[in-house]
Amino acid sequence: MAYDEDLSFIYKNPTRIVFGINSLRDLGPEVDELKCSKAFVVSDKGVAAAGLVEKVEQALGKRWVGTFDDCPQDSGLHIVNQAADLAREKGADILVSLGGGSVIDTAKGMAILLKEGGKIEDHYGLQLFTRAQTPHVAIPTTAGTGSEVTWALVVKDWDKNQKILLGDDHIIPNTAILDPALTQGLPPMITAFTGMDALTHAIEAIHALQAEPIADTMAFGAIRMIVEYLPKCVENGDDLFARGQQQIAATIAGAAFGNAQIGLVHATAHSAGALYKVPHGLANSILLPYCMEYNMDECADRYAFVADAMGVKEKGMSDEEASQAAIDAIFELTKNIGLPQKLEEAGVEESGLEAIAELSLSDGSIVYNPKMIFETDQVMEVLKKAF
Repeated sequence: MAYDEDLSFIYKNPTRIVFGINSLRDLGPEVDELKCSKAFVVSDKGVAAAGLVEKVEQALGKRWVGTFDDCPQDSGLHIVNQAADLAREKGADILVSLGGGSVIDTAKGMAILLKEGGKIEDHYGLQLFTRAQTPHVAIPTTAGTGSEVTWALVVKDWDKNQKILLGDDHIIPNTAILDPALTQGLPPMITAFTGMDALTHAIEAIHALQAEPIADTMAFGAIRMIVEYLPKCVENGDDLFARGQQQIAATIAGAAFGNAQIGLVHATAHSAGALYKVPHGLANSILLPYCMEYNMDECADRYAFVADAMGVKEKGMSDEEASQAAIDAIFELTKNIGLPQKLEEAGVEESGLEAIAELSLSDGSIVYNPKMIFETDQVMEVLKKAF
């Protein structure tokens, strides 16, 4: 996968980033900057119970017109439709999402419906829109999703037990506010697996078929930061410097994979999440090293680059040796931060592996995997090892 004179790509990252401890106080002026005056907040019950929704409503002041705080772990098509109806009733002209990836993706879907009308089911597909959608300020309360800077949204069809990928450049959030103080109360386990979500984004950006030098450089930097700061965040959640560095890394990784795409890890993680409700970051964390082992004969040079970023590539190593060092380092990292390393530990049943494999083949992420995958047996090879 070395680059040559035929290299050609488009890089895009339009989101305005506002970073700093207590940067939430900048929310009102950022809404004003977007020429909006009626902000509707989207969040979940956990974030609301932590008092963060109230802080956002206070930061908005007279601009706040309403709140929907009922986003579940895997937001559904019906959730997006319901929340959009409420925001429309309130006359919202801008959305403010506060939460993890499910919340941010719900708001992305709502942004479409407030502009284009209908239900989210009417807008399946990629790159369908020709105009800007409803303005959106994303405020992540985890440090992993990267959704605050990406064009994709993933939402679950609860009737079919399947996660649906939609995407368009026009739904990339206008602004992202990264306030380390908002992640301070995140429990160690959630800190750990959302952080591994970010690491997966960075590594998949490096091995994906649309990989390119700008995304490579961003992903390399994100990996270095995550390896250093994620363990510190897990060990001491009050370390706001480490929290902030992990937030930045997650956003960088999001921008990287938003341009280079992802692959088999996300395809299988989406499917395991849809069928067994495994949290997305945890599924990614478990599946990442096994998918790398499967892909290694196709992209060892890419994983040697990952090993370099992780600080485990030694002089004289072959690409294959460096790749294995990176894989071993990932296993060691997840062990050290207290995460499961097998799907069985996350509640997946062996009898369900084939269903996960079949669902993975229809996931949009799989087409960018460095090794072409066409058969269920290929995915099963990975899942059996990960089980």
